[in-house]
Amino acid sequence: MSGGFVHEALPMRVVLGAGALARIGEEVEHLGLRRVLVLSTPEQRDLADRVAGLLGARAAGVFDGARMHVPVPVVDAAAAVAGEVGADGCVAVGGGSTIGLGKALALRHALPILAVPTTYAGSEMTPIWGLTEDGRKRTGRDRAVLPRSVLYDPELTVSLPPAISGTSGLNALAHAVEALYAPDGSPLITAMAEQGVRDLAAALPLVVADPTDLDARTRALQGAWLCGACLGATTMGLHHKLCHVLGGMLDLPHAETHAIVLPHVARYNLAMAPEADAALRRALGVADVPAALADLGERLGVPGGLAALGVERADLARVADEVLAAPYRNPRVPTRADVETLLEAAWRSR
Repeated sequence: MSGGFVHEALPMRVVLGAGALARIGEEVEHLGLRRVLVLSTPEQRDLADRVAGLLGARAAGVFDGARMHVPVPVVDAAAAVAGEVGADGCVAVGGGSTIGLGKALALRHALPILAVPTTYAGSEMTPIWGLTEDGRKRTGRDRAVLPRSVLYDPELTVSLPPAISGTSGLNALAHAVEALYAPDGSPLITAMAEQGVRDLAAALPLVVADPTDLDARTRALQGAWLCGACLGATTMGLHHKLCHVLGGMLDLPHAETHAIVLPHVARYNLAMAPEADAALRRALGVADVPAALADLGERLGVPGGLAALGVERADLARVADEVLAAPYRNPRVPTRADVETLLEAAWRSR
């Protein structure tokens, strides 16, 4: 199909705006759910309790054991609670860890999800799931894990610390970067990715400078929505492969890992993806995209390299082995030397 493309739209209901959390009961009712289990991390238990209070009789209980990278034992524990309370769905309140747990419950136990993101991860917009078992993170794609509804309330992100706001936003931005050179992109994806990058690059410095800036918080959520939707509609490449292996194998913080790796993989891939490079230059208003991404990371307080996250240089060879073990689509086919060079650069510093 010369010059053509295929775009498959994902079914998604979105509510965005300050104070939108007050509509949580309406959204659960709209989905036809009667008893939902509210999911959170231990740190966000208070917010989960607040959501349960707003839901009243529709809240079957709260499970606050969500953890980074979605360990299988956590999924089993949440499923046991869901069964005990007779839940017919879940409300995932938080960032990628909590939404990832909700997706795992949807995948394994057919419990539909309503997502209430409090970070800019963007995973609420994708049919991509991840599970970690024995130090290995598996990912897959299934429509069943796509949240039925997403409620974006910028007021819920005001308490997000500036450093987490920055790395979380760069994690979302990385989704758009990969979507721009994905083999199954389209003009619609290009337009969404370019606008998502523009929104996040403009909003994140304002959010870090003044965490109470609701206009900037709203624009950052919009950018995360667009970037996440791009990832949900396209194939992941080397950037996400590297980050999934690093996170699953070494239990690294998800957003920080993405933020550190992003400029290095961008430098490697964009040399072979001129249209993606041009779109990013337009979105960022720069001539050198990888340098601009590194500079943005520095301004947002991203750790200087993987070494700052506790990664030992001796770990890099194991990571390279895992990255190269399974094929994936990418603008360039990386050799072992390429992967080792990328990892070494990301380990040392930006």
